[in-house]
Formats: sequence, structure tokens, C-alpha cells
Amino acid sequence: MVGEAQTAVEETLDLAPLDQILEEYKGTPGAVIPVLQRAQEIYGYLPREVLTHIAEKLGVSLSQVYGVATFYAQFYLTRRGRHTVRVCDGTACHVRGAPKIISALEEELGIKAGETTPDYRVTLEVVYCLGSCGLSPVAVIDGHVVGRLIPEKAVRLIRDLK
Repeated sequence: MVGEAQTAVEETLDLAPLDQILEEYKGTPGAVIPVLQRAQEIYGYLPREVLTHIAEKLGVSLSQVYGVATFYAQFYLTRRGRHTVRVCDGTACHVRGAPKIISALEEELGIKAGETTPDYRVTLEVVYCLGSCGLSPVAVIDGHVVGRLIPEKAVRLIRDLK
């Protein structure tokens, strides 16, 4: 029971910062995308409560807001990890060992690509080109490009994330 109450408290969002953004866009046609972008900057993702609040305040349907949020890859509807690891599996990276790196990271983290660790420490993603073929296999860890990876080096980098 205590755990349930604690979880409910943790999931309560402060919508005041969102209200400030919504006030800025009040009466502006086509404001859904910039409002979603700024909301995601605040919360790290777009929980249902935020989507519902945006729809109500902008005077549009929840299905319209949800449709925009699910159409664009930049928006996330689930909570993300503090660290984001994107491993390239494009052609050059693939032939130079990306699948082994992905498998090693999945095993180390106990999750599959596209998931977030239960402690919200790491989100692991597979992408299909990072434009750094000369460094393949390559990953982007928290915005930093890391090239010429091998599974052991990738695992070591993940273990070093705090």
C-alpha cells in the first residue's frame, strides 16, 4: 500500500510550467507542435496527463494532440532514461559489428533495444545512420559520438554512466 501511494505521488506532475507555455501560445493557430516540443523539454517525455492538459487548454481534441505526438519521431510518450545510447546499425556499422554491440548492451542493461532500464538510467535505441560511417561501428551516447566500437568498449562506456 505504501509503495502504491508513493508511486502515485511520484507520478503527479506540476503543470504550472506547462501553463506558462500554453499562455504564450493562447489563440495561436498551429501551436500544437511547438507546445509539445516545449512540454517535452520540461518533462522529458509526454505523459497522458500533459497531452490531455494541452488539448484542453488549446481547445483541440485529445486525438489531434495524440496524433501529432505519435506522428513525429521526436516525441516520446514513455519516460526516458537519464542517459540515451543510440547505436547505429546502418550498412557500414552493421558489417563492422553493430549487431554484436547491440546484443552486448542489451545483455548488460537487461533490456531490448527501444527500451529503458527499470531504474530509468539508460534508454537504448538502434538507429540506421548517424552519418559517421568512417568511424563505424558508431554510437551516440548522451550526444557524444563514439566510434570504432567493439562490444567490450561499449559495455565499459555504459558501466561508466552515472
